[in-house]
Amino acid sequence: MPLIRFGVSIEKGLLARFDRLIRDKEYTNRSEAFRDLIRKELVLEQWQGSHEIAGAITLIYNHHKRELVNKLMDIQHDFGDSIISSQHIHLDHDNCLEVIAVKGSPQQAQKLADSLKSVKGVKHGTLSMSTTGKGV
Repeated sequence: MPLIRFGVSIEKGLLARFDRLIRDKEYTNRSEAFRDLIRKELVLEQWQGSHEIAGAITLIYNHHKRELVNKLMDIQHDFGDSIISSQHIHLDHDNCLEVIAVKGSPQQAQKLADSLKSVKGVKHGTLSMSTTGKGV
């Protein structure tokens, strides 16, 4: 894809802060950082609309909690059309990490994440919003 150059007017202090930020994040130049900021907003737009999205739900829970694993599996089976993969990791004797890759509508992904995070015994849960790569 051809690159297009354009100018941006920005206050000196804001640019200095931006340069420190991109240096800390190890960007090689401002252009890469601007591209990532633009993509981040485009992904957010997809999640606020009706575009097909991709994402990951991460859960931390104590697998000794009675019936917790069964409840989590039941919920995942209810959302089988949205789940494309899952991985279960034993962090230690008590705690497990589960990563669930999702694809589909933003509303379904959010509903699934909310359903899983609200189960008693889940210690922490996050939904990482990403994209299928289309339109970004």
